[in-house]
Amino acid sequence: MPLNNTRRAIRRLIDENNPADAMAAYYAFYHDDDRTSIITDPESLDPTNSTEKAKGYVAISRTGIDLFRPLLTTRLPIEDLDASSQLLKRALPSGNEAFIVCPIQYDPLIRAIFEVKSEQKLEIYTMPHGLPEPIINIFVTKDSNSETPRFYINQSVNGQNIVVSSAGVNWITPKFAEIAVRTWSEYRRRGLAKSVVSALTRHLIENGRRPLYAVNETNHPSIELARSLGYHDSGYRQLMLEIRAR
Repeated sequence: MPLNNTRRAIRRLIDENNPADAMAAYYAFYHDDDRTSIITDPESLDPTNSTEKAKGYVAISRTGIDLFRPLLTTRLPIEDLDASSQLLKRALPSGNEAFIVCPIQYDPLIRAIFEVKSEQKLEIYTMPHGLPEPIINIFVTKDSNSETPRFYINQSVNGQNIVVSSAGVNWITPKFAEIAVRTWSEYRRRGLAKSVVSALTRHLIENGRRPLYAVNETNHPSIELARSLGYHDSGYRQLMLEIRAR
């Protein structure tokens, strides 16, 4: 079934205006077609019937996270455990490995089917409507060569200008963008990450996107950074698991 038809069949399962669905929406609808496949429940959908709807799906995406293991994102017909199990098993055949990002309520089913090799519980922070107070830092530079928004700070390290802190996006849709920030360990606690995230946050809002900040629940400095900029805890939690099919 053509990918566009499959996307049409799963659209009702995702609310693109809801931050809880924002990442799933990206991988279902906006990730590169050549690196995306989607399987559905039921398995066979009539490509000539534009009104036929899927009950659940798994998007299988090749990403920069790992060149050899795909990222799975999903909305399952969780009220039907057998259908949900079969959908996951079709997505990741026995012996294969992947990453999966999913709502926390799927946790028991995922563990019943897959071996979990590592796990993170992510808290999702959102920026309320309106622009945050600007943080003036003359060293923050917008990356004019990046295809997606990115801001960074250079420092002279051993006579060379090196990016010591940067903020970009993991993914971006017409509605949302998820922020990713990186700072060299020896340059942390200097306000550099806060400066680049602030600049990126304002840029995203000014360009019609609502920024999201996903962070491991144990990463307290990163949570503190988000809150200091005015991000609010959405209350939504999701799991990012490294899994192997038994």
